[in-house]
Amino acid sequence: MVTRRIFLGGLVGAAIAPAVLRAEQAGEPEFLKERLASGSLPPMAERIPARPRIVNLKEMGLQPGTYGGTVRTIIGGQRDIRFMTIYGYARLVGYDKHLQFQPDILADFHAEDERVFTFTLREGHKWSDGQPFTADDFRYWWEDVILNEKLTPGGGALELRPHGSLPRFEMLDPLTVRYTWEKPNPMFLPTLAGPLPLVIVGPAHYLKQFHKKFQSDEAKMEQMMKASRVKKWQDLHIKMARSYRPENPNLPTLDPWRNTTPLPAEQFVFERNPFFHRVDETGRQLPYLDRFVLNVSSSSIIAAKAGAGEADLQATGIDFNDYTFLKEAEKRFPVKVNLWKLARGSRITLLPNLNCADEVWRGLFRDVRLRRALSLAINRHEINMVAFYGLGTPSADTVLPDSPLFKPEYADAFVKFDPDEANRLLDELGLTKRDDDGIRLLPDGRRAEITVETAGESNLDTDVLELVHDHWANIGLALFTRTSQRDVFRNRAMSGSIMMSIWYGLDNGVPTADMSPSGLAPTLDDQLQWPLWGMHYLSAGQEGVAPDLPEAAELVELLKQWGSTAKFEERQVIWHRMLSIYTQQVFSIGLINSTPQPILRAAKLQNLPDKALYGFDPTSYLGVYMPDAFWYKEA
Repeated sequence: MVTRRIFLGGLVGAAIAPAVLRAEQAGEPEFLKERLASGSLPPMAERIPARPRIVNLKEMGLQPGTYGGTVRTIIGGQRDIRFMTIYGYARLVGYDKHLQFQPDILADFHAEDERVFTFTLREGHKWSDGQPFTADDFRYWWEDVILNEKLTPGGGALELRPHGSLPRFEMLDPLTVRYTWEKPNPMFLPTLAGPLPLVIVGPAHYLKQFHKKFQSDEAKMEQMMKASRVKKWQDLHIKMARSYRPENPNLPTLDPWRNTTPLPAEQFVFERNPFFHRVDETGRQLPYLDRFVLNVSSSSIIAAKAGAGEADLQATGIDFNDYTFLKEAEKRFPVKVNLWKLARGSRITLLPNLNCADEVWRGLFRDVRLRRALSLAINRHEINMVAFYGLGTPSADTVLPDSPLFKPEYADAFVKFDPDEANRLLDELGLTKRDDDGIRLLPDGRRAEITVETAGESNLDTDVLELVHDHWANIGLALFTRTSQRDVFRNRAMSGSIMMSIWYGLDNGVPTADMSPSGLAPTLDDQLQWPLWGMHYLSAGQEGVAPDLPEAAELVELLKQWGSTAKFEERQVIWHRMLSIYTQQVFSIGLINSTPQPILRAAKLQNLPDKALYGFDPTSYLGVYMPDAFWYKEA
């Protein structure tokens, strides 16, 4: 039997009481003084759980801070308010900065054979509106959301039914719930800890008013539906319950900051959650910062605005090619710019669409010799020097040396600049005829022209494509670039209209064997190298098409095996087999990884690391570095 039991930062029992006592003496944020004076908000000792999560900042190499301050950041659209859910990184179970699981919202958890997961809540924990957070919130979400066919017509997230069936849910007492699968489900904890967490709980006291089972006043339900511009009660519930993109200011949350601004808006204000469950070692309740203000702007000018002093913290919307400009801003404004390491498998990746509609190109892209030739023809050293000043690492799209799963043969797979071997492979494929310009001819007589499409969000992509254009011309392939918007870009990929795209590599470049290897297999419809195969997996076979390339089908089978074992050693073996197949088959053509990512912050903003890993998964951008512990140090 494999058992995992995690307690609150090693602090249990008697260690908790002093923290609550200190909270009474630590003082209240000035931001809350008016509400405290009016009696509309209870004192801190009554707001935090009896066993809060105690964050010992000094042990983490950080400084305990002081309350107050507003952080300005810039987003590229209203939907990007989701960054606050990612940055806030309040999770039932989350990662620490070493990417090990730790309880966060939960007081502790117990995992047995990766089948039975018992979660214990914190006594006295409250939602942001002050209402109790209890096991009944889990029961509501299970019985009345997941098991309700109107709200969850597909039968629940795949992470809840990896083997086809949902688990058994039990509410053991007001503070304890249990999920039990017949077979191991090692994906459960990673999906709870991820940047887009699996939702298994919601504020029942608030959401019941939008649920047909609990709302007896039909006229009121109709009125709420009309106000929200929806025609079905289930659409109303879904809209009002969306926590990942917090568009409903009235939705209670467990995050460190809560949205106060309804849609539509050009500026969103997030204010501190007075009932947040974390405290520092001095007894001060986190977060330290009072507000985040998110200003909506065009994505193309975020870097310009940040460099003009309009942001106090900016990580998204800026890229390495903005670094020199942003660094110059240090001379004009009280800001500081650091470089973190991008934690993706590759900063720039070329993705041949194995599901493209063009029959001739589809057949060629599915031949590994073409994919290898395309990779070998690229001079990655030149790209690294021109685009990244030599600060990146030429590599296949794979895990970084920071991952315990790293092996040099994965990073080195078909990345050596070898145009002679690339030409030999193309000749072997039968592409021996050329036109007067030296461009090879396809079997049907057309010129071998590859159009690479971009989402138009980074000048870096187009700069790199100019270099690749010359590299491929040397082996008789013509490259053209097409730019479109992200939504159009993805839709065209799924329809087969895109031949090849340029995007980031693997989301998670620093995995452990406990994390899901789903990024290596066709599992999502937005995987640009095989969107139809990914759609087939995502829809449990209802849409898309099953992979008909043996190596891709093997990756799906290996993923199933990973999801069926409770043994770490077996998961590790599966990871390595999948990494080997993925890199040897060159399913994505990685160029450069370990590239620097600029992070701009106000000079007086404390507790941000000078160097760190930066990525969507698993670090949740800034999330694992605890923005709730950031604070302003006055000069």
